[in-house]
Amino acid sequence: MYKGIIFDFNGTLFWDSQKHQEAWREFSKRLRDNAFTDDEMRNYMFGRTNEDIIAYLIGKKPDPGLVEKFAKEKEAVYRDMCRKDAKNTILAPGAVKFLDYLKKNNIPRTIATMSEKDNVDFYIKEFELAKWFDIENIVYSDGTIPGKPAPDIYIKAAEKLNLLPEDCVVVEDAISGIESAKNAGIGKIIAIASMESVDLYKNIPAVSQIIKNFDEIDRNIFETPCLQNN
Repeated sequence: MYKGIIFDFNGTLFWDSQKHQEAWREFSKRLRDNAFTDDEMRNYMFGRTNEDIIAYLIGKKPDPGLVEKFAKEKEAVYRDMCRKDAKNTILAPGAVKFLDYLKKNNIPRTIATMSEKDNVDFYIKEFELAKWFDIENIVYSDGTIPGKPAPDIYIKAAEKLNLLPEDCVVVEDAISGIESAKNAGIGKIIAIASMESVDLYKNIPAVSQIIKNFDEIDRNIFETPCLQNN
């Protein structure tokens, strides 16, 4: 039985991996003349900070000014792509129903994303996240948190919920994110196959369950919920 849940956002609550890939492929060509491969995307882009990604591309720690410049340009392109594709800029299948369940039953919940503030602000507005989340509890890349697979982001998210990591469930799609949750001592890790095949996650010991949508999460994994009066 678990007391709370932490969601990664990109590729998890919002299936936007394709848009991020397209934006990063364009920028990787600018930085090194050839685009990210699919394997590079999986191993060096998903769940990482912009600084991590740029450092990998140029082969050294980048100047902060360079990181800011490229990151802002890339993320602006990404957000514009989301706005132009409004019919697909929606929460993942089953997410609204599941979030409604968590809210109704007072199950502690938050988001832990390596997205930066401009994108997080966009998500909060676009998806009306304040319906389900305490915005102050959302953990994002603020320049002080190491990128996944470092455990810091999930440790901090559990602290925001006033819970121990082992009392939390994490939902992730990225290999680096799964490693991050494992390194943080998270009690149960659920992999959502939003873009990757289910087979990718089958041989990862840290993964307790693999789902294709949020309807597949067993509500009984949480401690007996306290129903709201309203």
